[in-house]
Amino acid sequence: MKLPILLAAIVAASAASAAVPPHSKTKPPAKTAAATKPDTAPPVREFFKPGEVRSAGTLTVGGQPIAYDAVAGTLVIHAKEWEDTDAVEADAASKDEKDKNEPKPQASMFYTAYFKQGTPSPGRPITFLFNGGPGSSTVWLRMGAFGPVRVLTATARHTPAPYAVVDNDQSLLDVSDLVFIDAPGTGFSRIAGKDKEKSFYGVDQDIDAFTKFISQFLTKYGRWGSPKYLFGESYGTMRAAGLSLALQKADVDLNGVMLLSDILNWDVLPDDPQVNPGIDMPYIVALPTYAATAWHFNKVANRPADLKAFLAQVEQFATGDYAQALIQGNDLPDAERQAIAQKLSTYTGLSVAYLLKTNLRIQYGAFQKELLGDQGLTTGTLDTRFVGATLDPLSKVSSYDPQDSAISAAYIAAWQNYVRDRLHYTPAIQYKSGIPVYSSWDYKHQPPSADKPLIALPNVLPDLATAMMQNPDMKVMVNGGYFDVSTPYFEGKMEMRHLPVPPTLRGNVEFHYYESGHMAYLRPETLGELHANVADFIRRTSGVR
Repeated sequence: MKLPILLAAIVAASAASAAVPPHSKTKPPAKTAAATKPDTAPPVREFFKPGEVRSAGTLTVGGQPIAYDAVAGTLVIHAKEWEDTDAVEADAASKDEKDKNEPKPQASMFYTAYFKQGTPSPGRPITFLFNGGPGSSTVWLRMGAFGPVRVLTATARHTPAPYAVVDNDQSLLDVSDLVFIDAPGTGFSRIAGKDKEKSFYGVDQDIDAFTKFISQFLTKYGRWGSPKYLFGESYGTMRAAGLSLALQKADVDLNGVMLLSDILNWDVLPDDPQVNPGIDMPYIVALPTYAATAWHFNKVANRPADLKAFLAQVEQFATGDYAQALIQGNDLPDAERQAIAQKLSTYTGLSVAYLLKTNLRIQYGAFQKELLGDQGLTTGTLDTRFVGATLDPLSKVSSYDPQDSAISAAYIAAWQNYVRDRLHYTPAIQYKSGIPVYSSWDYKHQPPSADKPLIALPNVLPDLATAMMQNPDMKVMVNGGYFDVSTPYFEGKMEMRHLPVPPTLRGNVEFHYYESGHMAYLRPETLGELHANVADFIRRTSGVR
């Protein structure tokens, strides 16, 4: 989160490949938590030095009061080529040498950490949480999901000011200490040095930065012996899966990896079929979400009452008759093409004529614009239940996400006040909720079996599988929302069906799906479900009750 316009990222990655011959976001009022005065002044000009500001607060989760310490701070990490001896050599270098050589790239990574008071830290679980993008800060998980406070937003419509922030009775502090991390360049995190973008803005560069951050954090706060977890959302799931192996190589074993709205294989995104012909899986995995959306807007003929039973039927069609039809390509007989289009129309609410024009392959942006096009409306990307006015009725695809437009200002405004008023963190820099890096992101990834990064859309399933085989006690939790077309819930199922692990480890993966969009925490009822499932997962896999 925010997941960018993924087609742009795919086109950018495809263009990069062509140059060398052969992707984030509430609710009753409660008493605000008390905070202590800051112990230290926040870093201002010397931002590339570790620093922290401490405060404290209380909240109630499950009827139990929890007192906690809060830390807002930064850790400085370096790019891959840096060695710890470089600092010594830099100090010893003459002024002329320093003037001659530009500094090596480094990142000051901002985090907010919450530690439950009165609990011995070595045995207490600790969870590292992050959104994705790429290019997104972690304001969404901080202010919407599991932090000590959350912002209240309207349901399926725009949230106007003034914005309300309440104590979060669904915070994960009841089962785990929490560390929310902003990726390099986002939030209050910054990068500097020669080739800084090249050093941090890419799949493997990003994984390396987070590996170093987590290792450094464990040392700083004495948490090497704690049960350890990752919670990634959207592109953050790709980061989490990659981290599971990278951390292992850095001698950090994980108890669990939690994925929300996962995208581990970018080849299964429902992109424009004319851009990537012959790759049909994206349309298979997106179809159940299209059907869920049509069901929500009463566009399904003889609409069944049970959404889950309906989607099970659609999933069977998607992987059966629909998949077989797509595989035949141009050889599909006209009569069968007509029959498949008719069935698709029944499930999606789109006309047969339109579906035939799309060659039975529905791009998600086109679906958003077409479903309610006769009303001049566009559905959401991250949550298709949100609607907004269509900006260009003659366009092929939606040009914006109504959900993003509806809630972003509320989240950012709430965070801007909270970080200064409650956490007492006031650096003299701008908080960047997101940065425009997805079109220039380095999508090359080196999987465990390759001797160099591959020129292809990234796929971290091999990383996750290798980590699971090397650490058979590590468990994986997959979460998704039925109304998310940016990372369709069925994509998560299909990815795990193709996870290359032996049968003995397949039981290490569990699935939880919600009547939600990309951000399962956006509505109080699904946030409660998500909290219950995640808390149970941590209790079962940590041995700590």
